[in-house]
Amino acid sequence: MTGMIERIPNWPPVLPDLFGWVEASLPGLHTTPGLHGIRIEESLTEDTYVLRAELPGIDPAKDVEITMTEGVLTLRAERSTQSADKRHTEFRYGTFARAVRLPAGARGDDAAADYKDGVLTITVPVPETKAGTRTIPVRHT
Repeated sequence: MTGMIERIPNWPPVLPDLFGWVEASLPGLHTTPGLHGIRIEESLTEDTYVLRAELPGIDPAKDVEITMTEGVLTLRAERSTQSADKRHTEFRYGTFARAVRLPAGARGDDAAADYKDGVLTITVPVPETKAGTRTIPVRHT
């Protein structure tokens, strides 16, 4: 059994495709028929939250909607099929959506979004929070 992973040359890259297959094949995984998930990457630096989303083949000017409500960033996109005469396709068409909770203190009003090479990047400033001890005075009435 040892060495089995070494004999499978594409072991790490196969896993995301396997998860995509499982995601598409399990009934009930998506609450809305035709609604697809969006694959994302998140990072948080000292003062910025960054969300990168895979959205190839999308026109960001007309097919993407980004909203923030009560600390939740919601990303929706739509991809329409180009032609009905396809012999075979593995592309996903329809509505794509993803919601993520933003870090505490994120300033959604100052968020920015850029789209390049099929990847949407959303940056949200997050002010530094002061971690420390605070003394609460007791009032005497």
